[in-house]
Amino acid sequence: MLPFDWKFPYPSQKMPLLAANAVTTSQPLAAQAGLRMLYEGGNAIDAALACAIALTVVEPVMNGIGGDMFALVWHEGRLHGLSSSGRSPAAWTLDHFRGKTAMPVTGWDAVTVPGQVAGWRALSERFGKLPFERLFQPALEYARQGFQVTPQIARLWARQAPKLANEPGFAEAFFRNGKTPQAGDRWRFPEQADTLQSIAQTRGDSFYRGALAQKIVDFARQTGGTLTLADLAAHEAQWVEPLSQQFRGYTLHEIPPSGQGIAALAALGMLERLDLEGMGLDSPAMYHAMIEAMKLAFSDLHEHIADPATMRLAPADLLDPAYLAQRAALIDPARACAPTAGTPKLGGTVYLAAADEAGTMVSFIQSNFQGFGSGVVVPGTGISLHNRGIGFNLRPGHVNCVGPSKKPLHTIIPGFVTRDGQPVMAFGVMGGSMQAQGHVQMMVRLGAYGQNPQAMSDAPRFRVDEGMVRVESHTPAAVVEGLRGLGHAIEVSEPQSLDFGTAQLIYRSEEGYIAASDSRRDGQAVGY
Repeated sequence: MLPFDWKFPYPSQKMPLLAANAVTTSQPLAAQAGLRMLYEGGNAIDAALACAIALTVVEPVMNGIGGDMFALVWHEGRLHGLSSSGRSPAAWTLDHFRGKTAMPVTGWDAVTVPGQVAGWRALSERFGKLPFERLFQPALEYARQGFQVTPQIARLWARQAPKLANEPGFAEAFFRNGKTPQAGDRWRFPEQADTLQSIAQTRGDSFYRGALAQKIVDFARQTGGTLTLADLAAHEAQWVEPLSQQFRGYTLHEIPPSGQGIAALAALGMLERLDLEGMGLDSPAMYHAMIEAMKLAFSDLHEHIADPATMRLAPADLLDPAYLAQRAALIDPARACAPTAGTPKLGGTVYLAAADEAGTMVSFIQSNFQGFGSGVVVPGTGISLHNRGIGFNLRPGHVNCVGPSKKPLHTIIPGFVTRDGQPVMAFGVMGGSMQAQGHVQMMVRLGAYGQNPQAMSDAPRFRVDEGMVRVESHTPAAVVEGLRGLGHAIEVSEPQSLDFGTAQLIYRSEEGYIAASDSRRDGQAVGY
């Protein structure tokens, strides 16, 4: 243990990176892994994947090998969307959860098929330059040789681990001898390296159809899970057409349902119809407008969005301009509302971005959902499995009710911005339901107020959460009191709260890229 405390009592300000090639993510060692790929002749895809793979090792409190992922890729004049989220086990009938009032948060009954590994392979095969195995080298070194745990990650590890200690395989993997690593400690996990090596050598086949799949299924059978080899083998990453919404001359693009990106698009479509500029930057009126738009968008999200196969509405119905105009008209500038879902006309996570001098840009996100996820860790592998199953509900007849081989409502969303058909910005704000809200707040600051990427990230954020509006501790007092005066139930969070997400942004300028990394976390923007 180092002979000093790990408190940071004084304000600190990051500056953006300006470079021809850029990588930005929430953990410096992972950012450096991506930069290595660029130096070795790889492109932005290779850099993003090396970052993502390394993050499963160096930031296990936010993601792991057993999660889901999504990406938006600008390549050779076109935007591509990749969705690699898994489905529920075939055994997950509503009857399987009989007697429960809500979906389990931990354990095997929160584990859907992990889609992340298949997404890595799909991205590499379609757009990568370097051999797939090469992308794993930094992660393998960190897992075998060890890395020093940062203060932020140590704090989150200590907070999460005791709650998951009794889940199958967790204590042996991440709560060894009832302890978590302290800031500055070196953490090694050679079994995780062996797993990543197997994935690299088989291009992911081992995870879905080979030795690793068998280990996952055998452990499920021994400890009460229902996941089968057929469930794993059926997974495929899907290339999808992104959805979009105009705002102040920019276009925000999102992955289509079952993700929550459509909520960001809907809220932005409402805000496009309001005079945000006239309200003033960082005014109570500006925050009020964004909060009300998000409340309306979320009410529709939770009523109508699910696995596309079970939705009764098309995404276009919720983004119809006439419908958004109706929803925008419900925003009262003088008071907070209690929104309900409308009826349109029928018709824990890690985020990173990378960009190269050839013009390829990647917006990439992967997650175990809540921190370590389900708490289930397959012995001897380092595979921590996500708890994405809690995205379902248990309401019979609801479009998002749990069912066999079905995708749940998903929170993780990468964002991408274009203008006049040209790329502008790859960005994301990880953090559960904060993600759609974060996308809207970034877009308003860019489109309505012209703020730079680092200022967009540093600005105080709000979070709408079950009838309460939480704001960050550095939100101006005048904004807090102004919102309370409009009828909002406001809670000011403690300093250094991580409940407001973590942003990473890469903006394309005429001369190169401007990359920003969130000051709320360990993150770093690097490049050359």
